[in-house]
Amino acid sequence: MEKLQKMTTSVVQVTILFFISIAMNRLAELLHLPVPGSILGIIVIFVLLKSKVIKLTWVEQGANLLLAELLLFFVPSAVGVMKYIPLLESDGVRILIVVIASTFIVMLSSGLIASRITKRRESKAS
Repeated sequence: MEKLQKMTTSVVQVTILFFISIAMNRLAELLHLPVPGSILGIIVIFVLLKSKVIKLTWVEQGANLLLAELLLFFVPSAVGVMKYIPLLESDGVRILIVVIASTFIVMLSSGLIASRITKRRESKAS
């Protein structure tokens, strides 16, 4: 029974996050903003969490579920790349360099941010 309740909670939370994403995509379209709606959604959720309008427990379980399945979200993108074989043949090396450099930058910045968050949590716990 507890597992069913946990799954239901996760589904409801993912649904909330989904509707926030849809709303921000529509807002970006309507206002012709140069920022993608998904980024606006992240900003809105961050602001709402920081200002305590919504509690972390309201979205945490669903967000963790999405993060656990994150690799599945890259499958359509990877398959879509197959339409651009001629582009890869002509500019593949340059694209590969950009992908490797950006991956390194993301990994480095993620590691540094995670380290700072861990240190901050440890100092608060002391």
